[in-house]
Amino acid sequence: MIGVVGAGAFGTALAITLAARSEVRLWARSDAAVARMQTHRDAPRLPGVTLPETVQPTSSLADLRGATLLVLAVPMQSLGALLPLIAPLSPGATVAACKGIDLATLTGPTTVIGAHLPEVPAAVLSGPSFAKDIAGGLPTALALGCADDGVGASLQAALSTPTLRLYRTTDTMGVELGGALKNVIAIACGAAMGAGLGESARAALMTRGMAEMMRLATCLGARAETLMGLSGLGDLALTCASPASRNYALGQAIGAGTPRPAATTEGVATATAALALARKHGLDLPVTAATVALVAGDLTVENAMADLLARDLTTEDAR
Repeated sequence: MIGVVGAGAFGTALAITLAARSEVRLWARSDAAVARMQTHRDAPRLPGVTLPETVQPTSSLADLRGATLLVLAVPMQSLGALLPLIAPLSPGATVAACKGIDLATLTGPTTVIGAHLPEVPAAVLSGPSFAKDIAGGLPTALALGCADDGVGASLQAALSTPTLRLYRTTDTMGVELGGALKNVIAIACGAAMGAGLGESARAALMTRGMAEMMRLATCLGARAETLMGLSGLGDLALTCASPASRNYALGQAIGAGTPRPAATTEGVATATAALALARKHGLDLPVTAATVALVAGDLTVENAMADLLARDLTTEDAR
């Protein structure tokens, strides 16, 4: 049995695709949401999607006890508070399906998991994916980061389905930071497009944003090639060009001066955490710093772009 903790859009989508090969128990906080899923077999966060009979919704974490693995699909900033409740379940392994940097510790999900469940193998799943595509059985490829390659191979086999293909790596730091930092750049790109600055400006932000992602990630021990893969370049390409991305949609609203979406946007906290890490290590991340200021309302899109364009001229390979 596989347990999925978190019945948001992504957690539900993973539960649906994994149900093709295993019994899945899907945990949600809300008793009302669970009752609806049990009765109507629909997904509140994925309209039009039917839950397979092999997905069992529950609001009791105890129902996940003894799972061969737990997929943790909760917001990054909620993960630390949830883990003490998960520890008694004795899972065989955990796979984080959250993208971000914990504000309290400035670390990624596998480090946070390790602090609470030190004896349980931890991996991280990330890459270019929208929940509706996964739930709809559309072909998707993701990166699976696990420090122990033997454990990673077992998890890769357990989580791959006919429509979900996983590529594994031992570079957990790279997978974590690729998935987290691209959300920051997606906000910046959305803001540029919302303000009408054009496709060329967005392409420039994506490219220079990728340079910042590489700069911070490699400083923290990630491998550059991981950032050039699915969790990094692949995810950046998807989320910087589609309003279906919550981070891009937030940026677009900021740029256009329209009301901000109410949905949780992981890139907001990640931008703050990434900037704190950059300052700690003496790194220059101008796009990230501008994004933090934009989200806080301390800077307009036009002024942010003017500041970026006025920076000292340098070579493209300058880090």
